[in-house]
Amino acid sequence: MQSDEVVWQIINHGHCSYKVKTNGETFCRNKYSVAGLCNRSSCPLANSRYATILEEGGGFAKIISSVFYDFGTFSVDIFFTGTAYLCMKTVERAHKPATLWHRVALDKNYTMALKQVDDLLSHWSRFLVHKSKQRLTKITQFFMRTRKLLREKRPKIVTLPARQLQREARRESKVCLFACFASRTQIC
Repeated sequence: MQSDEVVWQIINHGHCSYKVKTNGETFCRNKYSVAGLCNRSSCPLANSRYATILEEGGGFAKIISSVFYDFGTFSVDIFFTGTAYLCMKTVERAHKPATLWHRVALDKNYTMALKQVDDLLSHWSRFLVHKSKQRLTKITQFFMRTRKLLREKRPKIVTLPARQLQREARRESKVCLFACFASRTQIC
């Protein structure tokens, strides 16, 4: 049986591979860290009862429609597919590291997701509930920004092939030079 206080003493005074020290703060790079800070209450390794929000599946799906334009290209509609999950770690799952974290998919609707977090974490510490809600807000805002950016039609940036342009310019100058030379020889 692990003791949370013993684990925290080892992590705090010893070595932790997730710990990053800067001039003023000590940060935690663990993906389950709810606050991003390295302290006793927000350490996912040193708490046997812990909860956080994770976003997963933040990929892009493409729908290619068969509408052809004047210049022969078709439109591609891209949309964002992301889901927020509430991850909970309990003492009862500690003997199985593969299933240590219980994941619950949260609703796409923000208010419904907040209600889900309230219901699932009703008997948990207020700190974890508050930080989980803050993290859910941040992830939801990220999803909204990403969807908004994908809806905007932006011009596609195309690089100019510099070598090809230079090659064509040299060929044109050689053709002009040859034409000049050919016209001079015909006159004479």
